[in-house]
Amino acid sequence: MTFAFVSGDPALDLTGTVGSRRDNPLDALTTPGDLERWVAACDELPDHVTADATTFDSALVLREAIYRLALDRVLDRPFDPGSLDIVNATAAGALPTLTLGDAGLRMTGDLPAVLSHLARSGMTVLADPQARLKECGRPSCTRIYLDRSRGARRTWCGMDECGNRVKAAAYRARRRTSP
Repeated sequence: MTFAFVSGDPALDLTGTVGSRRDNPLDALTTPGDLERWVAACDELPDHVTADATTFDSALVLREAIYRLALDRVLDRPFDPGSLDIVNATAAGALPTLTLGDAGLRMTGDLPAVLSHLARSGMTVLADPQARLKECGRPSCTRIYLDRSRGARRTWCGMDECGNRVKAAAYRARRRTSP
């Protein structure tokens, strides 16, 4: 399975591991091994962590809390207190270790440290009043992303999947209606 990292922040990318939340939710993280592969695939996280059942469950709880808070921000409503408690408690944990070498920065740590890093990353985005959080414009996609485009005109979470699907559907609709 390949993962999409198009949200502009690793915490938001974690929330994007559940697709089509409103219609037919599809969870890309169904086993601890899936979570291990997701962490390894994320450029901003350690190359290798081990997930047991407890830390896997903690990651899913954190994912849903960050999603609820991000959706609260998108919909301009107060943050869910329970989600705030989860994110704040997770952020209080130990952080991964950073080391600098000729190849650049290297991050190491266990999964609880990674979750703490993700919680802090999400907090930073959610607390930034200048951050433009949006939900993808494709009707069946519920991914929340950070819009850093000029003029804040980005419509889709990512062009490869959602943008191309919307444009292809619009093209097909125009072809059906043209003489």
